[in-house]
Amino acid sequence: MRQRIDTIETLIQQEVGRGAIALFAASRGGLWAAVSALAAAKPRHVGILTGFFVPHGTPPAAETDGPAGAALLALALSRIGVRCRLLTDEACRTACEAALSGGGLTGVPIDAVSPDAPLGPVIEAWRAHGIDWMIAIERCGLSADGRPRNMRGEDIGAHAAPLDRVFTAGPWRTIAIGDGGNEVGMGALPDGLIAREVPLGATIACVTPADFLVTAGVSHWGAYGLIAGLAVGDAGSRETLLDCLDPAIDRRILETLVQRGPAVDGVTLGRTLTIDGLDLAAHRAKAEQVRAAARGIRTRA
Repeated sequence: MRQRIDTIETLIQQEVGRGAIALFAASRGGLWAAVSALAAAKPRHVGILTGFFVPHGTPPAAETDGPAGAALLALALSRIGVRCRLLTDEACRTACEAALSGGGLTGVPIDAVSPDAPLGPVIEAWRAHGIDWMIAIERCGLSADGRPRNMRGEDIGAHAAPLDRVFTAGPWRTIAIGDGGNEVGMGALPDGLIAREVPLGATIACVTPADFLVTAGVSHWGAYGLIAGLAVGDAGSRETLLDCLDPAIDRRILETLVQRGPAVDGVTLGRTLTIDGLDLAAHRAKAEQVRAAARGIRTRA
């Protein structure tokens, strides 16, 4: 089981031009640790944190990476009997709604928070809801100066609430998925690593940690990895989980997200059916590799 999950991690840790090789090395084994802990805990209610607003997008909108993976995670967890709830910024609410709709999920609640709203009520509400695990995927995190920054070093705090504080408020345990160094959870990496290895790393590095960190070339692939990793360890639900990595589902989620969200690609800034500049064919190929690895079928990265 460990070998299969490590193979999946290798597949999702494909460098796509961000200088993330050192981040991958420092977090290796993170997928195994996250999957093992999550499976052992048998969670009942998972909160999913996502949303990365792109102010210079055409139009200004949420990034496709994040909500799309959040919808896949919610779909997979829901299909094995785990309740889910999303948390995002008010500016990313419609994107999350569209992504869930594209995945056929109509009963997953979303809590959306304005940048200047108090977070105490959200924290207390999530405790009351019985959230026992929280997963962040491609969520802009707070840097050392307390501001959320994109990969260009720009402060996007006018659009992003400091939801890191909910993520770390407990009693839930936490998993974070990221790809660039500025996402929630990257504070789990060794001090100074992002500053040394990632362009503008000293400015953008997120300081918020997670109990378990999963790094990937594209955060969306981290969702593939987490779903496939859970499938490896649960023979009874394996095909149910792996069916969620059907490229047709991915396409529906992305199409609905882009058209109705709206949402834009965080790299190209355009309203296209791409995630981090990669088209659906690239994501389909990665999903197929990951599914094959979960079934013990050898494949090349």
